[in-house]
Amino acid sequence: MKKTSLTLAALAAAGLSLLAAPAQAQIKLKWAHVYETSEPFHTESVWAADEFKKRTNGKYEITVYPASQLGKETDINQGLTLGTVDIIISGSSFAARAYPPIGVTYYPFTFRGPDHLLAYTKSDVFKEMVKGYQEKSGHQIVAVSYYGTRHTTSNKPIKSCADMKGLKIRVPDVPAYLAMPRACGANTAPIAFAEVYLALQNGTVEAQENPLTTIEAKKFYEVQKHIVLTGHIVDHLNTVVAKQLWDKLTPEERKIFSDVALEAAERTTKKIQADEVKLVQLFKDKGLTVTEVDKADFLANVQKNVTFEQFGYRKSDWERIQAVK
Repeated sequence: MKKTSLTLAALAAAGLSLLAAPAQAQIKLKWAHVYETSEPFHTESVWAADEFKKRTNGKYEITVYPASQLGKETDINQGLTLGTVDIIISGSSFAARAYPPIGVTYYPFTFRGPDHLLAYTKSDVFKEMVKGYQEKSGHQIVAVSYYGTRHTTSNKPIKSCADMKGLKIRVPDVPAYLAMPRACGANTAPIAFAEVYLALQNGTVEAQENPLTTIEAKKFYEVQKHIVLTGHIVDHLNTVVAKQLWDKLTPEERKIFSDVALEAAERTTKKIQADEVKLVQLFKDKGLTVTEVDKADFLANVQKNVTFEQFGYRKSDWERIQAVK
């Protein structure tokens, strides 16, 4: 009788210990991007990582690696396929290396503004782009954040497209980004993002282009005299999940991750839009000259010198985007 009682007690204790143990082993994941820790692309990624952990009861532990810690943007995109990263934030310009049509959003002056961009991300044409990218790469785009409207900074005044002739300007190593500067006769240099400040400081280049929020975060305003509001690309970033991770997630986990990523993207977008409103005055207060330009002048030169087909884009996709309200 005593032996039976001890056996039952042991079994009960074992059962309690099983209940107390985690239901599953913790899975560690890497989330990479090239942005500074002060930027919402990072802070909201950290928030999303924490939320995903909570909503999966601790099954997934995601570490976010900012500021190119796991490589430049080209590297982290390759890392999705190589298995060195699980999640990234990256522009469609890099997704276009796998599926060129998705990069049509980088044709200069495609979007009328952030609201047009966000409407596009809810459209059928966007869904088709995501599907095309997934079929070519295997990776899954789960959310889109507004990155900002790209403007030009320079150490010489620019009031028209013609003023860019011969300008040494850093542009990302992505064909579509080169379209506007080259259409205006600038000399482009594809310097890595992490090296732009130094290149501007030492005169390797005399200009660059990025959203106002990036110009502030990367302190480019310290080594530039002019901010030229060209607004040539209304830019965005995708949250992309590697095929090997997406394939392992259950349908419930996919929904959780998509929901969290969308929430983080919405939070990021609101912060970027609010910051952009304040920054023009901040740059003026720091002594920079802020110049409005005639965008029609720049667009006319782009349309004359740049075709959709040279980038692998389809004009029909661009026209469908123009029709999005």
